[in-house]
Amino acid sequence: MEFNELDSLRDAIKATPNNVPLRKLYINALTKAERYEEAVAEIKEALRIAPNETSLKIWLATIYHELKKTSLGLVVIEQVLTSSTAPGNAWLIYAKLLLQAKNIEEAKDAYDKAIIINPSIKDAFLESEINLQLQQNTPPEPEKLVLGNAIGGNMDNEENHIEIERPKITFEDVGGMDKLKEEIRMKIIAPLEHPEIYKAYGKKIGGGILMYGPPGCGKTHLARATAGEVNANFLSVGISDILDMYIGNSERNLHAIFQKARQLKPCVLFFDEVDALGASRSDMRNFSGRHVINQFLAELDGVEYDNEGVLVLAATNAPWHLDSAFRRPGRFDRIIFVPPPDDIARTAILNIKLKDKPAKDIRFDKLMKRTVDFSGADLEAVIDIAIESKLAESMRKGMPMPIETNDLVNAAKKHRPTTKEWFQTAKNYALFANEAGLYDDILKYLK
Repeated sequence: MEFNELDSLRDAIKATPNNVPLRKLYINALTKAERYEEAVAEIKEALRIAPNETSLKIWLATIYHELKKTSLGLVVIEQVLTSSTAPGNAWLIYAKLLLQAKNIEEAKDAYDKAIIINPSIKDAFLESEINLQLQQNTPPEPEKLVLGNAIGGNMDNEENHIEIERPKITFEDVGGMDKLKEEIRMKIIAPLEHPEIYKAYGKKIGGGILMYGPPGCGKTHLARATAGEVNANFLSVGISDILDMYIGNSERNLHAIFQKARQLKPCVLFFDEVDALGASRSDMRNFSGRHVINQFLAELDGVEYDNEGVLVLAATNAPWHLDSAFRRPGRFDRIIFVPPPDDIARTAILNIKLKDKPAKDIRFDKLMKRTVDFSGADLEAVIDIAIESKLAESMRKGMPMPIETNDLVNAAKKHRPTTKEWFQTAKNYALFANEAGLYDDILKYLK
């Protein structure tokens, strides 16, 4: 474009300074003329007017790439990529910036994602550069087989650490928790028992439930009982089963786990401490962690793969640290508060824990008054304290002495419920960060 035409565009902008499309024409003209510094200034001004204009941010990152201002470019483009709807060209410029920063593996991952989103933006030169750099900088192979290498293969071997269970316990083995059981029945069990009714309404068989509450209150036990209730396979997944030091392997591990669950359906896929995997992306400094979250969200959505018959349960002690995208309908669209066990549940837990131990005439009604707010783990600790008090007497008499009500009451006096500390933190979130009403159940319980 001739210089006088640039002047004309600049004059037009002076007349209508808030005209973003006009500014884009001017930025394009400056870019073609390789007047990059001026283009940067104009993009920043346009972003002041339209701060959510994604195309302007991608443009700015592209110019920073041309200027070899790699760090600035990465900061800008990473803001764009926090959105699950980021376009392919955003991932493409991210790949170019990563290559410029010598992060070759990450550049390849970004380029692959760009092509998956939009195959028409293939860049043969960039692809060859990445491949060339990979050949020159091939990292040593990990000594141990990771889950990412087992996609479509055998996930239940010893090296992969994921055990496939067929739990024998059912809801009858879970004391109390009636509201939770009913929620799980409607969301997970009923669709499997009456698939024709649900399909008539266009409802999928599967979905996700997020359980939150203080630690030790039976979230894992309830998830295992859910699988037993429908005679389904059960995969319990921890953070160590997914996270890997090698770039890209964490996402591959997560995909492999979901793929195995799809092969084993009906299958209950249980993620313990899910906040460690799905922490809020706005709190993250490490961008590789965001890749894992994006992969997790894509697997939950089941866009590329059919999640019919895969029942996803997750547990967390800190729901306020979980990325809000997980709570979108179709992902974890049921969020259930798991409180400390009530009187009925505590009685059932104590009965189960004392079943194979010498015990005599336990008055559970007396114990209930001393164990308010005790979790299942706390009750187990109470029994351990009571046993310790009996050991000396048993050794003196040369025979196991039975545990009695007073032994358990005295033990309960020595143990402070661990849920108290959790509720102190949870109360602050329930009172001051509860715009969506997510923590209303906590306030009801505290009342």
